Amino acid sequence: MSVAEHPSVSRRLEEKVGRLRDILQGMDRVLVAFSGGTDSAFLLKIAAEVLDRNVSAVIASSPVFPASEIADAERLARKFKVRYRIIRPAVFKNPRFVKNTPLRCYECKKDLWRSARRIAVREGNAQIVDGQNVDDKSDYRPGAAAGREMGVRSPLQEAGLRKDEIRAYSRKLGLPNWDKPAQACLATRIPFGVPIRRPALARVAAAEEDLRRLGFGRVRVRDHGPVARIELDLDEIGRAMGEEMRRRINSRLKKRGYAFIALDLGGYRVGSLNQGAKKVLKEKKKDPSGLKTARAFK
Repeated sequence: MSVAEHPSVSRRLEEKVGRLRDILQGMDRVLVAFSGGTDSAFLLKIAAEVLDRNVSAVIASSPVFPASEIADAERLARKFKVRYRIIRPAVFKNPRFVKNTPLRCYECKKDLWRSARRIAVREGNAQIVDGQNVDDKSDYRPGAAAGREMGVRSPLQEAGLRKDEIRAYSRKLGLPNWDKPAQACLATRIPFGVPIRRPALARVAAAEEDLRRLGFGRVRVRDHGPVARIELDLDEIGRAMGEEMRRRINSRLKKRGYAFIALDLGGYRVGSLNQGAKKVLKEKKKDPSGLKTARAFK
């Protein structure tokens, strides 16, 4: 049975993927910003099918990304037989990033896209593309504005593809990470206004890996100084509150340097720390990218 014939792949979805192929074909040569996540892996796979040797990837290696994610991205790029390069954006040399205002993501992405642009020029002025999908428009993402300023395109959004559709098609393509939980830069675990430090990012990464090894899927450890606030999917909260599991979680995360371990009963929420930037959220409808508001944040 072909991908198109499978019951979970609707005609509408097939049309969207066809549109994606047409969009990529029109770019002639692309450089994919590749994280190894479901979205960028799907984009890289389709781009490789459409453009063959005219596609390459760039993988960002930085303390804001877990080392395991970078290794996964490299393995997938090799599996797809796509050339890739590693870039190391110097985000900690940017005081505006370290200060951790709501403009943090913009500053980080600006550094990343500058590095990617230099590679794109060497690759014959390749078009830089990222893996943002339609659903990403609903969250506070000033980093997306940095991409637009640098001429980065988002083919999945342009084709109208949602996250669930990307997962469905990736599954039928046999991509190994079709159901991989969404990840985000580790800096998103630090509340706005708290300076970003390498040790804090490292302990967040270690704590989240501890939780994954205990069998939890989508996890976030929000770093509130001495307090680790754990977010899990709602259907996993009950298991975390069992006596033995609670003891294991408490023990492991305290070894990471936290004095108090809290389980957020509201469960996992995209961008939950954005709630701390009331000024940003209040103006979100007036400023969808969040960029103007973030620049005014005090």
